[in-house]
Amino acid sequence: MAARAAIRFAALLVAAMVIGAAPALAQTNDPNLTQTEIDCLNRGATAADCIKRDTEDGSGERPGAGSAATNAVFLPALIVDLFPNPVGGGQAPLPTPDPRRDPASGALPPPVPPAGATAIQAAAAGGPIVSPSDLVAAEPPRAVVGDFVPDEVLVTVEGDAVQQIAASFGLEVRSQRQSQLLGATLVRFGIPDGRPVGVVLAQLAADGRTLRREPNHIYSLQQAATIVNYAFERIALDAKGASGENVRIAVIDTAIDDTNPALSGVIADQFDAMPDVPIEARDHGTSIDGLIAGVGALKGMAPGARIYHARAFEGGKSTMDVILAALDWAAEQDVRIINMSFVGPKNDLLGVACRNARALGIVLVAAAGNNGPKAPYGYPAAFDSVIAVTATDAKDGLMQQANRGAYVFLSAPGVEMVAPSGPGSDVVTGTSFAAAIVTGAIANLLHAAPDRSADWVEKALAATARDLGPKGRDNDFGYGLLNIEAAEAAKE
Repeated sequence: MAARAAIRFAALLVAAMVIGAAPALAQTNDPNLTQTEIDCLNRGATAADCIKRDTEDGSGERPGAGSAATNAVFLPALIVDLFPNPVGGGQAPLPTPDPRRDPASGALPPPVPPAGATAIQAAAAGGPIVSPSDLVAAEPPRAVVGDFVPDEVLVTVEGDAVQQIAASFGLEVRSQRQSQLLGATLVRFGIPDGRPVGVVLAQLAADGRTLRREPNHIYSLQQAATIVNYAFERIALDAKGASGENVRIAVIDTAIDDTNPALSGVIADQFDAMPDVPIEARDHGTSIDGLIAGVGALKGMAPGARIYHARAFEGGKSTMDVILAALDWAAEQDVRIINMSFVGPKNDLLGVACRNARALGIVLVAAAGNNGPKAPYGYPAAFDSVIAVTATDAKDGLMQQANRGAYVFLSAPGVEMVAPSGPGSDVVTGTSFAAAIVTGAIANLLHAAPDRSADWVEKALAATARDLGPKGRDNDFGYGLLNIEAAEAAKE
């Protein structure tokens, strides 16, 4: 027995020596390491030694670090946004992005369309808009839970390489269509073998046939839990003279209740971006449309405006591919304003679509978010091309649940307001509804002077807002409370 025990001990000792002699594989999540550096780490060298050998001048900085020209395969930086700081968790907020241009200075950088966006450039210059040709999806959008669909990625592709890309990476094509605002074919690839989304995005990043690659993010409507609409008085809009007659507005939201008297004659057209998903909820979309352009007892901010309504949400949720389809449809309707009362993670495809919509002269209005003072930035509101709206109450106090940050542009009433809901009405609260108030107010400005540009609107709203909170623009109220009377009087 003692001999056998000694033999076992010796065998274990030899195995331990062999394992200890083998180089440990580098375990790192650093997305900036090149493949050479990863190989170097796998050979047992330190990261500092690897970086020093990989530079030309020994300074510790790699040539072209951060450049899109690198051939390294890495997880996109966007992945970090999939894990936001928990509300009230005591953690520092996400880094503040570059501040948006200052509307008061008039310095507005020209939009930079992505490669392949010739149709957008032509449209912005007054040329024809090419309608996208939709292809039938092989599989309808599904109800999902979480920050992104766990087995899908969105990819833009030039040319006819969609099937070849799917075959090369073991993916399945669940839907594809030509996107007007993205200037390329948008493909929803399924991941049938269980690979993580981040891994597939990293694999696709090395393929030159793909232009942009993103998770299929989840977005949420911004309605907080919860008699006469006090918004008219607070934003200095004459209720009797308010009009958005003939101003075309797109709303991307839930389905609506056509039987509500407040929407009688208001809806010019409708589009269902998720036709295979049964309709269960109609309240949120009905409230948004009613606050913008409602008629009768529940009069909206801009009666007479023509609403082009896109249904893109069910159960308060939607996905990036569905929202992009709704945005493309809205751009085709030659609208002047698009209302987006929803919030989700930063997504580069959504950013490109918003930038190109703005290049077409469309004013984009979005809810800042209802996730609290320490919440990460909410998108699309935090994109530079979008007017981010927070909510205030009847005494101009900030809604407690509102997001904060340098991206907040304007304040508007959004707490405990009476709005159309279903076939009747309800009291609603949230930055969703504040965004609708701003959308309706802008419609009044465009009705009074149809030639006013999106840039003029943005500058006028910023320059004439009534300052709230600390002097000047701040992270809570933005430039301050919307003042439509002052904006109307602003010089061209």
